[in-house]
Amino acid sequence: MYEPKSFDDLKVNDRVSLSKTITEADGALYIAATGDFGPVHVDEVYAGATRFGRRLAPGIMVAGLCTSILTSELVGTIGVSVEDRFWFTGPVFYGDTLTFDVWIAEQHDETRTIIWEASARNENGLEVLKARASLKFPRRKPS
Repeated sequence: MYEPKSFDDLKVNDRVSLSKTITEADGALYIAATGDFGPVHVDEVYAGATRFGRRLAPGIMVAGLCTSILTSELVGTIGVSVEDRFWFTGPVFYGDTLTFDVWIAEQHDETRTIIWEASARNENGLEVLKARASLKFPRRKPS
């Protein structure tokens, strides 16, 4: 967990899966830290009148779990994010248990960049998030 890994330690199709239940505490901490007090996240009455019928967990919080899993379980701490793209394909409610699949889709030796992708599904198998992003690794130190 959170080990430094070099670019050369990584390979296309390296993959990790991890499940996590999204809790009220997760949402409260995220909302307090970011100031994202959107009523669909915090107001049960407001959220109840939306097409979702209840409060949603913040999407960017869920996306952040992908990047956390990426660095803690798959690629380590040396790479730096260059670009992140997330698609919110379904609602995430407090209490949902999500399974995140994160993998290395491409590896570019000349730029020392990896492209990683992710998918998150709820306990009913519904995909709720897709991601595609790039990480750049430093050049090797001269010998």
